[in-house]
Amino acid sequence: MRDDPFFYVIVGGCLVVLVILMVGVGGFAKGGEFNRKHANRLMRWRLIAQFIVVIVLVGFVWLRSLGG
Repeated sequence: MRDDPFFYVIVGGCLVVLVILMVGVGGFAKGGEFNRKHANRLMRWRLIAQFIVVIVLVGFVWLRSLGG
């Protein structure tokens, strides 16, 4: 599985989602101007990144089920 490039794309995508989530949670916890200005944008970025990772993950599983 580790020799498949999709595996590294999925892991990288999960890390991107995690970083966006941590920045959003940190901004929410701290509050203030940063949270007011960027909270919704970070949520949208996280949702888009998560959607892309899920689509790639489903494609990876589908290709693996075909024997490729």
